[in-house]
Amino acid sequence: MCDPAILRTFASVKIEKVQTDKEIETPVVVIGAGLTGLTTAYWLSRKGVGVHIVETDTRIGGQIQTNHKNDYIFETGPTTGSVSTPEVAELMNDLAITSGGKCVLETAPDSSKRRLIWKGDRFHDLPSGPLGGLTTPLFRWTDKLRILGEPWRRKGTDPDESVGSLARRRLGKSFVDYAVDPFVSGVYAGNPDTLITRYALPKLYNLEQNYGSFIRGSIAKMKEPKTERDRLATKKVFSAQGGLSHIPQAEADHIGEENFSLGVSKVRVEPVDSGWQTSFLSADGQQGVIRSRFVVTTCGAYNLPALLPFIDEQRMEAISSLRYAPVMEVNVGMPDTFGGDYIAFGGLVPTVEQRRILGILFPSACFTQRAPKGGVLFSFFIGGMRRSEMLDLPDEEIERLVTDCLHEMLKFPLEAKPDFIHISRHQKAIPQYGIDSGRRLEAVASLESQYQGLILGGNLRDGIGMAHRITQATNIANEIIKTHNR
Repeated sequence: MCDPAILRTFASVKIEKVQTDKEIETPVVVIGAGLTGLTTAYWLSRKGVGVHIVETDTRIGGQIQTNHKNDYIFETGPTTGSVSTPEVAELMNDLAITSGGKCVLETAPDSSKRRLIWKGDRFHDLPSGPLGGLTTPLFRWTDKLRILGEPWRRKGTDPDESVGSLARRRLGKSFVDYAVDPFVSGVYAGNPDTLITRYALPKLYNLEQNYGSFIRGSIAKMKEPKTERDRLATKKVFSAQGGLSHIPQAEADHIGEENFSLGVSKVRVEPVDSGWQTSFLSADGQQGVIRSRFVVTTCGAYNLPALLPFIDEQRMEAISSLRYAPVMEVNVGMPDTFGGDYIAFGGLVPTVEQRRILGILFPSACFTQRAPKGGVLFSFFIGGMRRSEMLDLPDEEIERLVTDCLHEMLKFPLEAKPDFIHISRHQKAIPQYGIDSGRRLEAVASLESQYQGLILGGNLRDGIGMAHRITQATNIANEIIKTHNR
């Protein structure tokens, strides 16, 4: 059922004119044409600061990739973002203008706020209020009663406490098993007992540290006065109309194809007297050299040793040893709902339930035109840190697994057949902010302090979500603009 001839991919922009001039001069070089790199370059370009993007792939967008299959629109990378920072709203508002309406923010309806958690033989609604919290079968009664004392529980003293340990201490084991664990699987595809709270979920960590309690902290945060800019962060789930790839497409269109070098190899960055020199080979083997005042890296941590050979082994190892969760994304189009209720953001599967999937998202419940009329689109997620071996299974076995889940978990009748199944494998999908994070961040800060004009960005720091990437990129661009204009 897996169709190898999936139709065209948005944001697979192949810029035919790869720069191969002997030497280019520009204020800023950005390494990587993913969301972080493109957003950094977009804002620099908007402020009139020259920028050139170097990318080893022949397409832009990084992990973001929107596909069409008949009347379905599906993602094979990130599926959604959250308008959790003002920078997201500001970027999307600006892109709507500069793209002439080709890139427009789409937020999910309130009906899709519903979250499901698998327990036993079916999905249950994750409680969204006190009454649901009391009646749900997801949590034990002892923990439901125990949570009443959460505001008075002593705060932790271990700055490197894991997400799992913190949540067990404050909320109880069943809350970890059926709320925290599946949440961590859905966001990080990771293990709550190896992710360090202050790096992986800093807002949660700060609630306890600053207010002494999750509950007290949440109430206090709601009462804090908000500026007009603060209110832009609506927390709504978002995409772009027609798919996420319209975002990098619109950014690239504004930056201009003459400011890209795609499909290059042997990229090296070296400090020189006047700033930085970036060298590479084009697809036809020609040497390219770019001199700049700033270099911004936005690629994966595992790419940095070859990219930055001048960095000492100890600090480079602290950065490049970052682990990434492998994730398989399987999109399934169903022509009919067969009476099923799939109006929700999706369903997550706790580790204790010992299923072979991490969860299922329902994109067609969140955004328009993702499935034909009467149909539904699902995105299955498989693998992660605990089941990395799943990515080695052949397509045929994955198709059987997903088909079984359609019938057993989503309750489709046996006669229901998918329109298509599309499998995407990402061996280094999501960075894991574990116990080594402090050492990595210290190394990054040390290098940026030592080497003026070098900025190490990307998801090796500052968060993994789309909002984190956009916010980091905006901050990087703003800092460069301030320095450039001095």
